[in-house]
Amino acid sequence: MSRTTVLDREVGQALSALSATAKRGLGDPALAELVVIRASQLNHCAFCLDMHLGLARRHGVSQRQLDLLAAWEEAGDGVFDERERAALALTEAVTVVTDGFVPDEVYATAAKHFDEPRLAHLIALIVAINNWNRVMVARRIPPGGYTP
Repeated sequence: MSRTTVLDREVGQALSALSATAKRGLGDPALAELVVIRASQLNHCAFCLDMHLGLARRHGVSQRQLDLLAAWEEAGDGVFDERERAALALTEAVTVVTDGFVPDEVYATAAKHFDEPRLAHLIALIVAINNWNRVMVARRIPPGGYTP
């Protein structure tokens, strides 16, 4: 079965605007890339992984962090700091809503590390990448084709 590669221009623009606004509001491009990469790992989105791994490197994310991101909980404190861990835990909770909600303790930990506006932008960023992942995975868009 062939799948469409078409994405409505207005839909693409809306998703791009949400992503850009959330990243700007978060104010930490390296952390934003860790978040979108982790969600993309969970969603098996090769296109987004390919794109955001390159962007992460450009924003100074270390190769060690990229190599250990899939196992961030086990990587130890020397790899991801508390703020990054809180953002990654929230990313996983929002991306994989297994109990129908984000656990209070995960939200509370994130709220300790992000003021309300940044927390709102972090949540928006997680929602945005999950939207992109689903749009790309549903159509099975392969990696490549992205140029910054």
